[in-house]
Amino acid sequence: MENVTISLMNSLCRHVCAALAILAAWWLAPGLSEAQAPAAAQAPTTRKPNIILILADDLGYSEVGVYGQRKIRTPNIDRLAREGVRLTDHYSGSPVCAPSRAVLLTGLHTGHAYIRDNDEMGFRGDVWRDPALEGQRPLPAGTFTMAAMLKRGGYATAAVGKWGLGGPGSEGEPNRLGFDLFYGFLCQRVAHNHYPGYLWRNTAKVLLDNPGIYPHEKFPAGKDPKALSSYEPYGGKQYALDMMGEEARAFIRANKDRPFFLYFAPTVPHAALQVPEDSLAEYAGALPDAPYPGDKGYLPHRAPHAAYAAMVTRLDREVGRLAQLVRDLGLDRDTLIVFTSDNGPTFNGGTDSAFFESAGPFRGLKTMVYEGGIRVPMVARWPGTIPAGAVSAHASAFEDYMPTFAEIAGVERPAGLDGVSMLAALEGRASAQKPREYLYWEFQGKQAVRMGSWKGIRNAATGAFELYDLATDIGEKADVAAAHTDVVSRIEGIMRTARTESALFPLVKR
Repeated sequence: MENVTISLMNSLCRHVCAALAILAAWWLAPGLSEAQAPAAAQAPTTRKPNIILILADDLGYSEVGVYGQRKIRTPNIDRLAREGVRLTDHYSGSPVCAPSRAVLLTGLHTGHAYIRDNDEMGFRGDVWRDPALEGQRPLPAGTFTMAAMLKRGGYATAAVGKWGLGGPGSEGEPNRLGFDLFYGFLCQRVAHNHYPGYLWRNTAKVLLDNPGIYPHEKFPAGKDPKALSSYEPYGGKQYALDMMGEEARAFIRANKDRPFFLYFAPTVPHAALQVPEDSLAEYAGALPDAPYPGDKGYLPHRAPHAAYAAMVTRLDREVGRLAQLVRDLGLDRDTLIVFTSDNGPTFNGGTDSAFFESAGPFRGLKTMVYEGGIRVPMVARWPGTIPAGAVSAHASAFEDYMPTFAEIAGVERPAGLDGVSMLAALEGRASAQKPREYLYWEFQGKQAVRMGSWKGIRNAATGAFELYDLATDIGEKADVAAAHTDVVSRIEGIMRTARTESALFPLVKR
């Protein structure tokens, strides 16, 4: 009890000091230009906490040891959980990449977000047919992101990894939306190859010593599927995850004497299955395997189970390196580290979510609004503020990060956000945590709402409605809509009022 009291007192002191250091706060409703915001406050005299937000790509809820994974080793992520808090009921912004990241960065759920689906048609025409053209539909100019919010609060800001919210030259480039530094993939299609020919540093291409192959080739006829040499064309010399990890650590070193925000969004374990041989060796022969010929998308691999496990463990290694650097620089008590994933595990490219039990007890995978598609791992570590070994069942989602970081940084949260701060839950102050009235998602004609333990899913085109009680049916197996018409009515009301219509992403296509 004494340790918890000390932790709460430290947290209170930290937030009070940050508040006193800021003479004026500013806010800006999402979608307005930065020029319309009041002037930023004077730089604080007390250092604000650093924030490192790590976003894995297609990592399932149960692909981490502390969430029940038994075949894949994740010692560093597990250590973050042991030294901090693990959330059991945390959700992504969407069951696919781009809209989930848009929710994360703007604090608006998919009923209000500008990006509500992956969309290759928004920039430079029919880009999905031409690999030379990059980028998805960009966020509009002046979109107010968490990076812009923290930058105005005195933070150095960086996005390292996959962007997917605007290609080169578009209004959605990260440097135009609050990030001082960007390094990685602007386009999520290009990110399908983990040995790319280049990455972006801000608006300049950084050429790599890789062949830059097309990431959806199939295994050629006449080659031996068991021979190592048959797969050499699908590799390279510079692995994107390693390059991005180095850049992320360099950013931390360069900004160790000022508050910084690092959004680290590596592209693993998203297919294609590619990993350096030193990581593959860790699982070689340890898992049952058969060559994957590339018939379900992405590149072939001679040992797909071993490759996937090795990708996750190599990601874990990068998480460990970031955490160790923070310790080495003496920034432990000044740094919040959060680890999560952009959506549930995938179903193609030689991956095997059934074999790894990637979604744990949940129904569904990526692209689905069932729990398996949107419930994701989330651990947070902040020594002296977050109690070690804590577990929280607070229901939260990606739209909650922006208000949470506003509270941590001591800046007034922008108006119009859909989320609420989850800082009290992270700090173990469950009684002080404001609960979410509901969580909302929409994707490709499906709506989903979690209200307490109730989960409603509606097909907007047909009106068909499913209702599940997650308290007794975590696998969403028994539809109880007919027995609880009052709950159905309440959730349907939320589905009507929690959204605005989008001309770009209509709920029902006509």
